[in-house]
Amino acid sequence: MSNSDRFLLAGVMGWPVMHSRSPILHKYLLRQHRLTGTYVPLAIEPNRLEAALRALAPLGFSGCNVTIPHKAHALTIVDTVDPVAKRIGAVSCVVVRPDGTLAGTNNDAFGFMQNVLQRQPAWRPDAGPVAVIGAGGGARAVVYSLAERGVREIRLLNRSMERAATLAREFGPPVTAISWDERHKALDGAGMLVNTTSQGMVGQPPLEITLDALPVSALVCDIVYVPLETPLLEAARRRGNPTVDGLGMLLHQVRPAWKAWFGIDPEVTPELRAAVEATL
Repeated sequence: MSNSDRFLLAGVMGWPVMHSRSPILHKYLLRQHRLTGTYVPLAIEPNRLEAALRALAPLGFSGCNVTIPHKAHALTIVDTVDPVAKRIGAVSCVVVRPDGTLAGTNNDAFGFMQNVLQRQPAWRPDAGPVAVIGAGGGARAVVYSLAERGVREIRLLNRSMERAATLAREFGPPVTAISWDERHKALDGAGMLVNTTSQGMVGQPPLEITLDALPVSALVCDIVYVPLETPLLEAARRRGNPTVDGLGMLLHQVRPAWKAWFGIDPEVTPELRAAVEATL
């Protein structure tokens, strides 16, 4: 059955989930490609995740995205997990196969790196060490993408040294855990700084870090996209550092998801970005 012969159905599972901008960008693409279907937010309580995922196939879903707090749990529910999701330790995208089984993957790393390359195409993995702030799911995806790209030194900074050390042990070289007290010094000579925490998001306090030791040539990224310019990015821009906001990470994840769900590799255009940015 071709896409034109059926109602395409996908969504995003989270708790909460109504704040997600994913429905806006997926519905934009459905209209752009003249496809009949929809993409819906699915507010799923943690203890109901397995039942919700198992309902995808009988309800006719092609798949769904998975967001906080379900990414790690989904890893244990789906029938197969690809090497990327296994390495990161979380599932961000579920694909319903023709036989009704569920395949899990993770598109966060792809989204992060494609965003960097699109917004700052001059960035190179050999530009210097990368300082990554955080040790949660976002950090794991970012670290994976940087290591796969060939970054030789990743300095992992987190308030909990134990969590940072655990992530560093799991990934091994080039990741090194550094004490939170040493975070300012850890920026010395870095070629990139990435915030993967929620600090700086609307309703959250700004990230507690001073950029004095960071080279002005270093690229500063934030995976937060509400607001588009976080206090970290504002401080970096004012001192002359190139910056990348977090919206593109969300946008670029639609490409592998759509290819797996619908057999289409959509383009992330300025118009698509503008449509989502208008809602922020």
